[in-house]
Amino acid sequence: MDYQAFYRRSIDDPESFWGDQAELIDWHKPPQKILDQSNPPFRKWFVGGETNLCYNAVDRHLATRAEQPALIYLSSETGEEKQYTYAELHREVNRCAAIMRSLGVKQGERVVIYMPMIAEAIFCMLACARLGAVHSVVFGGFAAHNLALRIDDAKPCLLICADAGMRGGKAVPYKHLVDDAIKEAKFPPPKVLIVDRGLDPDMHWQDGRDVDYWDARDDFRDAEVPVTWLEANEPSYILYTSGTTGKPKGVQRDVGGYAVALASTMKYVYNANPGEAMFTTSDIGWVVGHSYIVYGPLLHGMTTIVYEGLPTKPDAGIWWKIVQDHKVTTMFSSPTAVRVLKKQDPAWLKKYDLSSLRYLFLAGEPLDETTSRWISDGLGVPVLDHYWQTETGWAMLSYLPGVELKPNRFGSPGFPAYGFNIRIVNDLTGEVCGPNEKGVLTVVPPLPPGCLSTVWGDDNRYVNSYFGQFEKQLLYSSSDWALRDADGYTFILGRTDDVINTAGHRLGTREIEEALQAHPAIAEVAVVGLHDEVKGQVPVGFCTVKDPALIADAAGREALEKSCIAKVAELLGAVAKPYKLHFVTALPKTRSGKLLRRSIQALAEGRETGDLSTLDDPNALEEIRKAVGR
Repeated sequence: MDYQAFYRRSIDDPESFWGDQAELIDWHKPPQKILDQSNPPFRKWFVGGETNLCYNAVDRHLATRAEQPALIYLSSETGEEKQYTYAELHREVNRCAAIMRSLGVKQGERVVIYMPMIAEAIFCMLACARLGAVHSVVFGGFAAHNLALRIDDAKPCLLICADAGMRGGKAVPYKHLVDDAIKEAKFPPPKVLIVDRGLDPDMHWQDGRDVDYWDARDDFRDAEVPVTWLEANEPSYILYTSGTTGKPKGVQRDVGGYAVALASTMKYVYNANPGEAMFTTSDIGWVVGHSYIVYGPLLHGMTTIVYEGLPTKPDAGIWWKIVQDHKVTTMFSSPTAVRVLKKQDPAWLKKYDLSSLRYLFLAGEPLDETTSRWISDGLGVPVLDHYWQTETGWAMLSYLPGVELKPNRFGSPGFPAYGFNIRIVNDLTGEVCGPNEKGVLTVVPPLPPGCLSTVWGDDNRYVNSYFGQFEKQLLYSSSDWALRDADGYTFILGRTDDVINTAGHRLGTREIEEALQAHPAIAEVAVVGLHDEVKGQVPVGFCTVKDPALIADAAGREALEKSCIAKVAELLGAVAKPYKLHFVTALPKTRSGKLLRRSIQALAEGRETGDLSTLDDPNALEEIRKAVGR
């Protein structure tokens, strides 16, 4: 298949193109109109069509692959391993849906899921989809305050959690964080469903609110819950992502467009086949987990691997053993994970039979050439970078091996994926950039199926956040710098805003700043993302204090730094902890009082600081220079 012709058809004749892709899923009622873009930048795909994500991921496969493994759960933390065929997955999802229905969950209601990587978490997501409820999965590494913010925004009728997760051989209790979040929340859920793994003997149960999953499962052992058919543009889930303010944005996804988009990607982006196994090393708390642990592989009739554990425990060969044992053909991970493995003995890459593996896909942050060559040479399979966002739900840039696999160019995630009319434009004028000219990566509306339909409960924020950068034209801004070379390869150069990418996780620097300022000793703070060889970027803070005596000596500075970092972990979770804090007497600002974050970042990384003509106090910048040893 010719990439250029395939791509151009998706842009020039989107209704015909996506009408064909709609045949990849089952419809209870076929779409009456493929695309409605009468109210830009909003758009609706497959208008009038009725379908269901759970039906397409589970039920429709029962006739032909009921006994094929659908989900394989593996935990290197507990030693558990369990396989579920499509028939068994169908049974578990029906039981889970019956439990939820008994607790008041119905179409349109929200359910917050705060779970580790266990099979029951996937059952719960699919059960929500079956009922037509809107799930909002919150990453288990987030703290109670962060969970409370998401509870108040989603206003769920039910929260589902486990007693604890496991990491590095240690139990990580979840339930007490749920209790704390519910105490803080203004709109607490009336019921909490708990999957008790027996990992937290001190877990507290609240009478009248908390429900034991295993007891309820016994009550609904033979339940059958009919599928709720949804119009294609009804919401399927909310997934919160960091923004440039302290308040997270609830990315809202639809049902029909998401199903069609994911089904198409299994063919064209991942070149995978039904009956094969896919191993995605993410977490269900992130968009990669939603799209390519849960929905994508199951929509395509594949076997999906659900793994709880680290890439280096019990040893650095655990991933490759999984590939061998389950004949994985398609693997999806992150550059950070590969850089962690790169520190281990390369012999682990050769210990297991990896002959089933066709591709390793990487995404989450820019992939450097050294890492790419190391893993590609070690595995002996194509390593394909691709680029996408929580907001898009699937790849914007890819090598598309299911269409025409172009030669790999190190550092580039490839070419525009079908449906994405990508332009790289000047950040001030909106004019299209020439070859090798840096600009903002944008998309000309309409966004293709599968992308966010709005920000949950806030259409204005959707328009302003994503389509408000350029006055003279309506463009979706990725908030990423990029350039395209003369051969059409695109390169991502970093964020244009105050969001950083650390180990593939998006963190808003304003959120971390607010957490640090909650510490009673801190007066002002600026957080920036600095380059890190393993994680891509790490958050580093520059703080002024209310009482200079606290930092009069090294011991005082060390004690305050530990206390401040603990405050961030308390409010946001360990995932957001700053790598380092520097204490200064003043922060560089403009004469109008705006913090010069870009200049702080540039100075800390040893780069040119740019125009400082508006700097109010030159001594403040000199303090930053001394703090970082420049």
